[in-house]
Amino acid sequence: MTPRTLVPFDLRAIPVIDTDVLIIGSGSAALRAAVAAARHRRSVLIVTKKQSIDCNSFYAQGGIAAAIADHDTPESHILDTLKVGCGLSDPAMVEIVVREGAERVRELIDWGAPFDRDGGRRLSFGLEGGHSIARVLHRGDETGAMLERELLHLVKSKIVEDCFALDLITNEGACWGAVVAHPKRGLQWIRAKRTVLATGGFGQVYRETTNPSVATGDGVAMAFRAGAELMDMEFMQFHPTTLYLAGATRALISEAVRGAGGKLRDRKGRQFMKDYHANAELAPRDIVSRAILHHMLETNDTQVYLDVRHLKNLPKHFPQLVRLCKKYGLDPKRDPIPVRPAAHYMIGGVRTDAWGRTSIGNLFAAGECAAVGFHGANRLASNSLLECLVFGHRAGTVAAQEAAGRVPDFGFRSPKRGGRHSELDIDDIRNSLRSVMWRNVGIERDADGLRFAMDSIGFWSGYVLDAEFDGPEGWELQNMLQLGRLMAWAASKRRESRGVHFRRDFPRTDDKRWRSHLVLVRDGVKSHQYRMESRTWPTLSAGR
Repeated sequence: MTPRTLVPFDLRAIPVIDTDVLIIGSGSAALRAAVAAARHRRSVLIVTKKQSIDCNSFYAQGGIAAAIADHDTPESHILDTLKVGCGLSDPAMVEIVVREGAERVRELIDWGAPFDRDGGRRLSFGLEGGHSIARVLHRGDETGAMLERELLHLVKSKIVEDCFALDLITNEGACWGAVVAHPKRGLQWIRAKRTVLATGGFGQVYRETTNPSVATGDGVAMAFRAGAELMDMEFMQFHPTTLYLAGATRALISEAVRGAGGKLRDRKGRQFMKDYHANAELAPRDIVSRAILHHMLETNDTQVYLDVRHLKNLPKHFPQLVRLCKKYGLDPKRDPIPVRPAAHYMIGGVRTDAWGRTSIGNLFAAGECAAVGFHGANRLASNSLLECLVFGHRAGTVAAQEAAGRVPDFGFRSPKRGGRHSELDIDDIRNSLRSVMWRNVGIERDADGLRFAMDSIGFWSGYVLDAEFDGPEGWELQNMLQLGRLMAWAASKRRESRGVHFRRDFPRTDDKRWRSHLVLVRDGVKSHQYRMESRTWPTLSAGR
């Protein structure tokens, strides 16, 4: 049974900080929510477990897809998103993000966001995988970093760094803030009338990932412990091209590099992607990732390469890539770049409606930690930052509008744990988890591997979840174990292949039974229960 909290505490015995709106996280969804909430003159507090820029958004090399060019239309962007979503994207959510996203991006431009422009000072739009039209705005290959800096400049709310959010506080089905741990101030209850989770993804549950070390899924895990519904937990997107060198971090090489003409080649120099898809390097990410995996197996090789030697103005268009290669002694104008797929973006998360409301009263979620049905079974390139802007704005606005009245008086005490953390090697368990997830809940899955993953994680959880840790490393491990098992469990239930979820033992897509979402929720007795939710969605046409 999953414990309700990570550490023991008594609400009536720890210091209290009051705020109208609490935002947990500091990525683009969190910051956009803060900008929106502050406009309603409510007190807004942001907490983040490390520094403000330690988030997936900051490391997003790709751009922001937006249908704002003269040659583009919202209808085209909607159709591209639905096609890549493989039948699970909710058309209503897609329409909201595409149309409101264009407004949010124009807003950024009006605020002075320095997107790339051509010689005539017109906005420059790039083409990326899955898009039928060049519609992706960039700031070189550092768009996420630029967006973070722009939003941080706009945020007037207080940001508390190095503050680990442990658990949500709930009473009679509603959320009233969270208990946090600060290295100097200890445990505190941030008592809030409304709470917004914007804690990002959890690529760190995999051995190979583009995500920074902070991406351990803390927000999704704490929401699950509190009883919130999760959705689409089987859908982890793997990015096809990350730098693969011994001793190097699995640094992302942007989709835009392939959009600009970068080619995937094997060790013999052969361009192989045309063997797998008509769009070659610009096929959707799940197809490119599986193609790389299959090609390595067929050629009995352990490596493929991204060739950018023919591209012009690399230092201007892809400065981060040039710096990355130089760091490891590679010259991208002379050397092919060794790459492999890696876990990149979590499509599933805390289930929300169109305004970011979760199944728990007063609790909102936005960005990568949320699942609103926008991406479906596969994310279209550069749609994630757009989603963060739209639902961050929506959640922040409604949370602030509703943050009225008083927090009811109630107490809560979580029991002490029976386990001892001092005997556990946290790094060893973490590495074991990441390895078993990569091997068995990775780019391709099957029943035997998923069962092995669930059994392994369940065994480790038996003594790790009962232990009482006193620092972030242990708390992150507990969150990762909970999420890893949920991901493997959901993947075992979906007995078909769709989008980023590929089952070797069920390779076909089954629309008759599986054009539906898996919704997971803790029931208080078992670790989790689930239900399938089927929907009949209209097909949007370009003429709509």
